[in-house]
Amino acid sequence: MREAEGWLAVIGTGPAGPGWMTPETTDIVAEATDLVGYVTYLDRLPDGGQRRHPSDNREELERARQALELAAEGRRVVMVSGGDPGVFAMAAAVYEALDTDGERWRDVPVRVAPSVSAMQAVAARAGAPLGNDFCVVSLSDNLKPWELILKRLRLAAEGDFALALYNPTSRARPWQLGEALATLREHRAGDTPVILGMAVGRENERVTITTLDEVDPSAADMRTLVIVGASTTRVVERGGERRVYTPRTYPAGEE
Repeated sequence: MREAEGWLAVIGTGPAGPGWMTPETTDIVAEATDLVGYVTYLDRLPDGGQRRHPSDNREELERARQALELAAEGRRVVMVSGGDPGVFAMAAAVYEALDTDGERWRDVPVRVAPSVSAMQAVAARAGAPLGNDFCVVSLSDNLKPWELILKRLRLAAEGDFALALYNPTSRARPWQLGEALATLREHRAGDTPVILGMAVGRENERVTITTLDEVDPSAADMRTLVIVGASTTRVVERGGERRVYTPRTYPAGEE
């Protein structure tokens, strides 16, 4: 990217902040004149003299348009997401804005830089539960119907994928994780490992390893990522610690 022209880069802070960012994303932030994003994610970045443009969490498309406008004016703009910007985050909103009104910003260079996602962070803390095929589903029904979410959960469970569940609950929908887990119990044994990874990378981090029969949905909040194992997922006890992994191979003859 040439310094003489405006540009937009979409980056993620990882699950917690600077310690979870890649050298690439750190360098991009250092080049920026403006930072745009949800205020909680902006607060994860140290003050480097950039102008900050905070907004509410549900203003994704408006935020993307604002960032593109600033870049069109010649600013070097960084759109800040949590986790990885391409996983339930701002990269899709930026391209949605370009798709619906692309001519307006046709000369703005746009790039997306990968980062550590919440599912990677929680999986690493727990061991290797995503070591074989897995699916990723957001339980938020803000942008898609709940029945579609349940259908996707059923199909993923029937396919025997491990599952990473984003946005498991909120004050407005405290019942959804319980219903989602009930749907998975129709296809998974009760001793299937379940991981609740809350605020991984932050001071109040908590990782709980339990089972599909014993998991308490009320123990999760919006800071939590839930991983539900496949039929092959195992728990390993070593040195007083429990770790979860899904073997790389699948038993012959099983479908």
